[in-house]
Amino acid sequence: MARHLITSALPYINGIKHLGNMVGSMLPADVYSRYLRQRGHDVLYICATDEHGTPAELAAKEQGLPVDEFCAQAHDAQKAVYDGFALAFDYFGRSSSAENRDITQHFARKLNENGFIEERAIRQVYSPTDGRFLPDRYVEGTCPHCGYDKARGDQCENCTRVLDPTDLINPRSAISGSTDLEVRETKHLFLLQSKLENEVREWVARHDKDWPQLASSIAHKWLTEGLHDRAITRDLDWGVPVPADTWPELAAEGKVFYVWFDAPIEYLGATKEWADQDPENRDWKSWWYDVDTDVRYTQFMAKDNVPFHTVMFPATELGVREPWKKVDFVKAFNWLTYYGGKFSTSQKRGVFTDQALEILPADYWRYFLIANAPESDDSSFTWEHFTATVNKDLADTLGNFVNRVLSFSRKRFGDDVPAGGEPGEAETRLGEEIARLLAEYEEHMEALQFRKAAAALRALWSAGNSYLEEKAPWLEIKTDKDGAALTLRTAMNLIHLYSVVSEPFIPATAKTMREAFSLADDTTAWVTPESAKSLTSVPAGTPFTVPPVLFAKLTDEDLETYKERFGGQEG
Repeated sequence: MARHLITSALPYINGIKHLGNMVGSMLPADVYSRYLRQRGHDVLYICATDEHGTPAELAAKEQGLPVDEFCAQAHDAQKAVYDGFALAFDYFGRSSSAENRDITQHFARKLNENGFIEERAIRQVYSPTDGRFLPDRYVEGTCPHCGYDKARGDQCENCTRVLDPTDLINPRSAISGSTDLEVRETKHLFLLQSKLENEVREWVARHDKDWPQLASSIAHKWLTEGLHDRAITRDLDWGVPVPADTWPELAAEGKVFYVWFDAPIEYLGATKEWADQDPENRDWKSWWYDVDTDVRYTQFMAKDNVPFHTVMFPATELGVREPWKKVDFVKAFNWLTYYGGKFSTSQKRGVFTDQALEILPADYWRYFLIANAPESDDSSFTWEHFTATVNKDLADTLGNFVNRVLSFSRKRFGDDVPAGGEPGEAETRLGEEIARLLAEYEEHMEALQFRKAAAALRALWSAGNSYLEEKAPWLEIKTDKDGAALTLRTAMNLIHLYSVVSEPFIPATAKTMREAFSLADDTTAWVTPESAKSLTSVPAGTPFTVPPVLFAKLTDEDLETYKERFGGQEG
């Protein structure tokens, strides 16, 4: 049985992320990791904060903090939110770690030894006032295309056109605001991706049949346009330093590696951080080095990250000429929009993950986001859709089923699971239906088709309601007490089954459902379709309790409150 290595795109350090970021990488990776663990697989789920680059320095400057202190605080703040969403990382690291520094420098040295790094002189904006060269995001000005006066030197946020700092009208330093800027010559390291293009092309082609169309098409688009040599260093105070033993002149000038170069290497770095916490029992290289057939590596990301993971980082890995593990499956997502418009961290448009947890517990969000994951195309978040989904699927279909079964049974039969008679035709049909739906659920989870998996899970919950409506124990008890007891016992076994198979989606609720039954040794990790047919995991006589309401229904007043706070109109 292959071991499963899972990573999700690293969230950037400058601020709490929005719901689109959550559903585009970390949450589906968590759902899949939980599912695999329940099925008995050896899983390592790794993520980290992406902490280098100009936005980190600028955000630290805005808060008046040293950049290292800012990143440490921001890392802890993000980690607290992800804990709130019950993301079960095996390790959540930091790209500013010593481990990532060492591995990044090793990769750079090997690429240089193999002839894939070249030192080149380029012309770059220099600020005499600041006494330094200004990387692209450190230059602001007016966009020559749309006239937006806060465009950055890499891109205009208003019209999204890609820019060069020298394109800007009335450019100024983002550090001091000085307009006294010059263009001077400086040296940087370039990764010669053009020399690796054919190898990358052949590697991508080997995955054409396996990867989702979204990931494959983006990779081929970049390859069709050709791989260009790219600068991998910047003039910044914060980053992985260029090693002095290989490039003494550049190191003396304080050059650091560009964030796009070191960030993907942090997948390895974070794994080493994890291993370094318990070196006697953890071997990070056993997941990454010379393990091509022993480890299945799955990456999760939104579509904007696909080029870095399917083209640029593979080029780096190929160029070092060492047997580092490369991704087997890229699960790429489209955008989750907010009323048809983009979520925006900088413009604070949409719902952010910390705000979401202030409003409702994590399971409400986890289920809605995965059930509406933007897999085949973009999907839109609206408060109307969110409210309807919570009320129909979570409150009515699952929550109401659990509450009325347990409440009615306690009222009529006491605090133990009733015995009743032997299962009949209705129970046999139910068992067959549950087995069929569970097999469908497993199939979709194995294929990483999350919306389809959520639909199958919802159908499992609905099957319990259909059974309850057919048997109607509230009527049955008037003429056949043993029959009503059988119906309730069967329904309680369904609740236990739901607690097991729903855990990847709604872990806190699943735990509450399972703990409703005082089973002496409940170690059930998963329920196979075949074993699900019998519905006998909770025997008669088992004590149970009625948990609080699992999911509160959202009212029209709630809807209006949310829309007033966050806005609710077409973007």
